Amino acid sequence: MTPVSLTPVGRRVAVVGAALSDCGRVDDTTPYALHAQAARRALADAGLDRSLVDGLASAGTGTLAPAEVAEYLGLRPTWVDSTSVGGSTWEVMAAHAADAIAAGHANAVLLVYGSTARADIKAGRRTGDLSFGARGPLQFEVPYGHTLIAKYAMAARRHMIEHGTTIEQLAEVAVQARANASLNPEAMFRDPITVDEVLSGPMIADPFTKLHCCLRSDGGAAVLLAAEEYVRDCRTPPVWILGTGEHVSHVSMSEWADFTVSPAAVSGRLAFERAGVRPEEIELAEIYDAFTYMTLVTLEDLGFCGKGEGGAFVEKGRLKVEGGDLPVNTDGGGLSAQHPGMRGLFLLVEAVRQLRGEAGARQVRRRDGSAPGLAVASGTGGWFCSSGTVILGRG
Repeated sequence: MTPVSLTPVGRRVAVVGAALSDCGRVDDTTPYALHAQAARRALADAGLDRSLVDGLASAGTGTLAPAEVAEYLGLRPTWVDSTSVGGSTWEVMAAHAADAIAAGHANAVLLVYGSTARADIKAGRRTGDLSFGARGPLQFEVPYGHTLIAKYAMAARRHMIEHGTTIEQLAEVAVQARANASLNPEAMFRDPITVDEVLSGPMIADPFTKLHCCLRSDGGAAVLLAAEEYVRDCRTPPVWILGTGEHVSHVSMSEWADFTVSPAAVSGRLAFERAGVRPEEIELAEIYDAFTYMTLVTLEDLGFCGKGEGGAFVEKGRLKVEGGDLPVNTDGGGLSAQHPGMRGLFLLVEAVRQLRGEAGARQVRRRDGSAPGLAVASGTGGWFCSSGTVILGRG
């Protein structure tokens, strides 16, 4: 197949390939190998040859990402992105890639990630403590033991104080994520859990017990974005990028104006406006969930409920694939499916699978049995420092 010539500004952009590498407990491999496995699977999913890929976006691996990843994959891209803003990296990169393709700066961009976070700890190659260093603004917080999880816990406690959110409501997020994971054969943890089991677990950072926190896994993911000219040559139906938004709000906790408002309040508004879509039209949501509070507050900030109403919103099974009003984290999310570090790319893969109707037992369906037509993927980075939101649609 001859590569398509670059064309003027304004091309539509679609996700034409999406895949995961082996995930969960993956010993005796490397992050690069997981990158390659996910990339091969995404290209096979699309039915396109890797020679057509002229853009690469990657972060989190090596010293010179994405140059090292490109070399390992045998790619020589003419457009690259190594934006690194934590878990929201991949939604932000998808926005950048879509803009580049629409502007004619690239034709097909591969977003790819791989991590052996779990295996590295098991083998003693790293510890379980995540440190971002003690230079720059962080020097004013690190000496006081202000860990990443403590920052999320403080934000959750502020929401509880200001809006009456209960620990039981936060626990419901974990319970419903596990219910969705029970339908996903690729999820690490599938056994049902109860609110009482969440609450009675070992305390990690008040108010979070263990099951309020994401698991640690190995794994990789890849998504291939391409210009509309490629769609006719692809094996799978396109999932279109309808609108995107990104926002960076703070690094220092002292500069965060309101612990109860995440940067998704801005990235979500921008994405919905650019897509010409309202939150009430969305049929499923993939939301970054390193901790239960992230799901709750992001639902508020994306406009699915009012500020302070997230606790009531997540009750009564509303987030579940089976019978939920708004299925959220349909694969089980970072709380139950997999979480190998920066999980934002996994949100995009799951949203694409759902819109294509390829999610098996966890497939969200309309009343007529058809697959959903609109989804949102919203990633969060750091300690609510950044957010990227992508609206996707089929047809």
